[in-house]
Amino acid sequence: PDIITYSALISACEKGGQWENAVAFFEELLQRGLEPDLITYCALISAYEKGAQWEKALQLFDELQQRGVEPNIITYNALISACEKGDQWEKALA
Repeated sequence: PDIITYSALISACEKGGQWENAVAFFEELLQRGLEPDLITYCALISAYEKGAQWEKALQLFDELQQRGVEPNIITYNALISACEKGDQWEKALA
């Protein structure tokens, strides 16, 4: 499987409310030496949002920036949504 396949799997897990499976696929793609792209990160942040895992969403956002991936409006929307679901509106504004 390539990064497109993994991104689709992570997105499907997000839509199905299975954030733990999304994380498992993300870890698998890293173990296979694949480099996540912005779409992959957005899908996993959205999965964390659905699972009320706002802290993990923030950590992943930091990771993508450290890897030199440029966030876009979709990334920010997913992150704000994750913070909102966790009653962390202050973090959403930061």
